[in-house]
Amino acid sequence: MKRRNILITGASSGLGKGMAIEFAKKGCNLALCARRLDRLEELKTELLSINPNCRIVISSLDVNDHNRVFEVFRQFRDELGQLDRVIVNAGMGKGASIGTGYFHANKQTAETNFVAAIAQAEAAMEIFRHQNFGHLVNISSISAVRGFRRAMTVYAATKAALTSLSEGIRIDVMHTPIKVSCIHPGFIRSEINETVEKVPFIVDTDTGCKALVKAIEKEKANSYAPSWPWAWLHWLLRVAPVGVVRQMS
Repeated sequence: MKRRNILITGASSGLGKGMAIEFAKKGCNLALCARRLDRLEELKTELLSINPNCRIVISSLDVNDHNRVFEVFRQFRDELGQLDRVIVNAGMGKGASIGTGYFHANKQTAETNFVAAIAQAEAAMEIFRHQNFGHLVNISSISAVRGFRRAMTVYAATKAALTSLSEGIRIDVMHTPIKVSCIHPGFIRSEINETVEKVPFIVDTDTGCKALVKAIEKEKANSYAPSWPWAWLHWLLRVAPVGVVRQMS
C-alpha cells in the first residue's frame, strides 16, 4: 500500500532531514519533530519548495520527554488524519570507554537511543493498533551486529537492543496489517560522525538517505543500507575475529 503520511523523529538534521527530503520528492505528507524548532521551520520551507503539494506539519520534541512523545504523535495523527509510517530515527552518539569517567555521556546515549525509542515505538504502535494498519521503522545501525570499543561501546549496545526490540514487536503483530522494519545504516556521513576522518565504505548524506528510503519502502524485516557492501558485509562482521573489530573502532 502507499504510505503517504510519514512521521520522522530527529528530523531537523542528518539522516532524518535527508529522508524527509527524499520522501517529499515522492509526494508524501510529512510530520517532522526534533528539539530544534528553528531548523524544522527552515526544513519545512525547503520541502515545500521541493514539492508544494506536500503537507508538512512540525513540532518541537525532545524524545527523552516521554509523555510529550505520546502527545506529539497523537497531535500529528489528528492533523494528518492518520499515520501510515513512523520512522524512529532520533538518536545520539556520545560516549567513551566504560570506566573512564564518562558515565553521564554513556547514560545519555543509552536513554536517548533505547529508552526513548521504546517511548516512540509505544506511541506509534498505539496509533497503529487503533487504526489496524501502519509501518513502524526503527533506525538501528550496522554496529548492532557486534560489540565495539571506546565511544562506540554503548552506542552499539543500544542499536543491538533496538534491533531486538524491533523483532519482538514484529513477532507480536504477525499476521496483522501492521508492519515492522529495522534498518541498519552502514557508514553514512552526517552530523553525528562529521569529525570522524577514516571510515571504510562511507557515503555522503544524499547517497545514504536515498538508500535508506529505498530500504524502508521495501518493508523488509531487516535491511542494510546502502545494500552494497553492507547487505553481505554484515555477515562477515558477525564472525570476524575480535582483533579485526577492534581495528574498526
